[in-house]
Amino acid sequence: MKKTLSFATIHFTVAFSLAFLLTGDLLIGGLIALVEPMVNTVAFYFHEKIWQTKKLIQTQSASPSRKTISFAVLHFSVAFTVVYLLTGDLVIGGAMAMIEPTINTLAYYLHERVWQKKQQSQNQPQQLMSMMVCLHH
Repeated sequence: MKKTLSFATIHFTVAFSLAFLLTGDLLIGGLIALVEPMVNTVAFYFHEKIWQTKKLIQTQSASPSRKTISFAVLHFSVAFTVVYLLTGDLVIGGAMAMIEPTINTLAYYLHERVWQKKQQSQNQPQQLMSMMVCLHH
């Protein structure tokens, strides 16, 4: 859950900044920034659940690049739909859908790399202990 919340914070910041720049309206920009990341946070949660299945973890499919591509497609779809529904403007919906997911996809990739390194560093002491126990017997 910490991982999801940390990405939600990044996502909100990007969404609000871009929505305000595109609309020039704090209220609409704020509404987009609240709704779009909330929908994407739920989507992100289920995206992570799918990518944590044993089959994907055991294959090369669990690479950050492939996860990033699948999340980018999901993110684009959510961004366009939410922004279009809130503004009624295809141009703003399209612009937001192209720019915001691009920025957040890069953020997601970097976020994923940080979390993978964090998990590896947490697992290292356990692996060392296992090796020491095995060598002791």
